[in-house]
Amino acid sequence: MKNYCVLFCLILAIQSGAQQFIPLWPEGAKPNDNGHLVKDSIAAERIWKVGTPGLYAFPVPEAENKGTTVMICPGGGYERLSHIYNGFQMARWFNSIGINAYVLIYRLPHQADLVKRETAAWQDAQRAMRLIRANATAWKIKADKIGVMGVSAGGHLASTLAIHTEDVSNIQDSLTNVSFRPDFMILLSPVITMGKFAHGGSKRNLLGADTLGANLQRFSSELNVTAQTPPTFIVHAYNDNSVPVQNSLLFYNALIEKKVNASLHVFPQGAHAIKLRDNPGSVEYWSQLCEAWMNEMNFTIPVNARK
Repeated sequence: MKNYCVLFCLILAIQSGAQQFIPLWPEGAKPNDNGHLVKDSIAAERIWKVGTPGLYAFPVPEAENKGTTVMICPGGGYERLSHIYNGFQMARWFNSIGINAYVLIYRLPHQADLVKRETAAWQDAQRAMRLIRANATAWKIKADKIGVMGVSAGGHLASTLAIHTEDVSNIQDSLTNVSFRPDFMILLSPVITMGKFAHGGSKRNLLGADTLGANLQRFSSELNVTAQTPPTFIVHAYNDNSVPVQNSLLFYNALIEKKVNASLHVFPQGAHAIKLRDNPGSVEYWSQLCEAWMNEMNFTIPVNARK
């Protein structure tokens, strides 16, 4: 009964427009847990350890709500989470165009409470997508218009969530039969591959010393694209010296080979610091292009067309 009361309070908070943190896992049921206690650690506007994975909700007022939702996976090289810079700020932009947003706070591979470092963030992402979709009616969103956005290493997590059908949660409960596959993807300067053009920090933090071929294949998103991979919008800068642009090129080519509708924008400037505003040159228009793409692909619904 206690859990139902907590969920009811969370639903009321989201419906009223308040920003709310929603834990992902029932108490005592978090998968991949070896029993070590880890407390949330925040410094310099970054999260360095995640004791309680969850979602920060950024709902849109009903009068402006298009029904579309985006779950945002912040970056940070799988070492930390830049949850404000490429989480909360992105969420507020989505809100400004009538789109609901949820910022995912996912566990990091280096945490001492994990049995398997490489699957914890993936487990959290699957659970979060299921949680959002299961509450679609209560939260006044469309269950078939829920996308995922990933920035940098968050792009790797987003693409991992979208391309794999494997259920890694290892927990059986009321969300087990809810789909965790997003309906579309938005990737900004994404880490994609664990191969030649891998981002060294993300690869090291995710896989540790494991360089076995099986894991390199499993976590190289460009090698796992299928015809069922959702439509994707990709932004990268040619002069990105942190995450080589080849990450996006490899993924785009894989999508096209599988006949997945995809849009790729490579800009001359922006490096690995593409923001919402005040970008150099033509990359300043990326967010407008993203909004236009969502409209063109019918992932957004005009407010006056809602049912």
